[in-house]
Amino acid sequence: MKQLMLGNQAFARGLYEAGCEVVSSYPGTPSTEVTEEAAKFEEIYCEWAPNEKVAMEVAFGASLAGKRSFCGMKHVGLNVAADPLYTAAYTGVNAGLVVCVADDAGMHSSQNEQDSRHHAIASKVPMLEPSDSAESLAFAKLAFEISEEFDTPVIMKMCTRVAHSQSVVEISDRVVPEMKAYEKNIQKYVMMPGNAIRRHPVVEERMKKLTEWAETCELNRVEKGGTSLGIITSSTSYQYAKEVYGEDASILKLGMVNPLPVKLIKDFADSVDRLIVIEELDPIIENHVKSLGIQVSGKDLLPICGEFSQNLIAKALGKEIPESVSLEDTMPARPPLMCAGCPHRGLFYVLSKNKVTVLGDIGCYTLGAVAPLSAMDMTLCMGASISSIHGFNKARGAETEGKTVAVIGDSTFMHSGMTGLANIAYNQSNSTVIILDNSITGMTGHQQNPTTGYNIKGDPAGKIDLEALCKAMGFERVRVVDPYNLEETEAAVKEELAVCEPSVIISRRPCALLKTVKHNAPYTCDKDKCKSCKACMRIGCPALSLKDGKVVVDATLCVGCGVCKQLCKFDALKEG
Repeated sequence: MKQLMLGNQAFARGLYEAGCEVVSSYPGTPSTEVTEEAAKFEEIYCEWAPNEKVAMEVAFGASLAGKRSFCGMKHVGLNVAADPLYTAAYTGVNAGLVVCVADDAGMHSSQNEQDSRHHAIASKVPMLEPSDSAESLAFAKLAFEISEEFDTPVIMKMCTRVAHSQSVVEISDRVVPEMKAYEKNIQKYVMMPGNAIRRHPVVEERMKKLTEWAETCELNRVEKGGTSLGIITSSTSYQYAKEVYGEDASILKLGMVNPLPVKLIKDFADSVDRLIVIEELDPIIENHVKSLGIQVSGKDLLPICGEFSQNLIAKALGKEIPESVSLEDTMPARPPLMCAGCPHRGLFYVLSKNKVTVLGDIGCYTLGAVAPLSAMDMTLCMGASISSIHGFNKARGAETEGKTVAVIGDSTFMHSGMTGLANIAYNQSNSTVIILDNSITGMTGHQQNPTTGYNIKGDPAGKIDLEALCKAMGFERVRVVDPYNLEETEAAVKEELAVCEPSVIISRRPCALLKTVKHNAPYTCDKDKCKSCKACMRIGCPALSLKDGKVVVDATLCVGCGVCKQLCKFDALKEG
């Protein structure tokens, strides 16, 4: 039976059909839907882990126990999971272990544009790269077979365009292999130095066998066309190359991007007059081809930054581009900003008003950095806000302690903020940390986390008490504020910055987009009372605008949070 599926949905279907039984992931765009879709299958145990390292270790444990397992993450998440991954390459697996990493060329929702193929090369783990939904399903199934045949974790590299585009797939029945027996094997699974030394040659031999396999495997194929030009490519770049050149060029389409074949590439190069590698981001295939002594073009013609497109490739390679009208040319700019009623807006207004230096973190609250609030000075990676404020205040001391805070979301805190907080408690910097508790993982689309009390299926689950946790970690000063209440929030910020000891403020108010949240009636503006002072506009709420110098409230956006009303000295903003 054929269906139209997103790449991520097709990937999840592949996990189901392959008999995967345990899934542990951390949400991260563009990978999130793989796990969300897998959770719809009752036959698969699925969970959101606190972070990607934990997810990788859970999946490894399930593999060790004898059941096929999976963990998913975005490209920066693989950095977090690299520790167990690199050593799992040494231990190998019992049942199949598949890891999804979704890269984000163009940085649609990411803080960097790294190329995850480097992790595959460095960890000496095979990597597959589908170019559409059908391959996402098929490669997921094949990845488990490769994992078990070659005794290795296997990485599936997705990207934004494959993950979030739709194409036709053909679905099959689920086939669950017999659970593999677990046998104690200290030499294989206990990676103390003496055993690890003996496992390294095993890894190198495995990579040789995988390279031989890559020469003839179904993942890599030659599509013969014109011989004046040959293109080596993978993933979405393959789709673009086909659209630009059709049958005018011969194409070597690589579905396995680590390890790369040798003889297959040499034979292909010999069959064409000119050779070009088309790949997004880093020149990994290109450098491999050059290492074989083959003359090839690539990054001398194509950019190393950003996403590719049909037009970009055509223009770079001297092809004529048909005239077209881009929606970007006709649509007004839509800058990113926090939603109407976002609980973080009130807090960031207070921080901006009081000229507080804010060390930020990864989440939808990173939008506190944009105008008009402009209330963030730094964002690095998950959990870095807390560790960084400790270093910042240790370096500058009393000069900054009373006017610097760290902000971090509840999910991000559980991901990697706790160790930074432990460092503050242990090494005693006079630092104020604000946990933005909006009762959900907001940035990636409302996934549960260990502080919400619900699991991936929405069923009741263990719930971590943030106040009790912070106190148990050694903080005497822990307080909760409602960010909709500007006076309360400002008083708390000023008081905690004034004391000479570490403190935690929990800014608690559910995300305005949660279905369970009941909103007040939208506000209205009394134009006769409005003095056009624009004080309410300072919070950057999308529900507020100006018309003929007077404030207008968009009733379709306003949730009646009342933050704007607290800024109006003329009582022009009314409930209902």
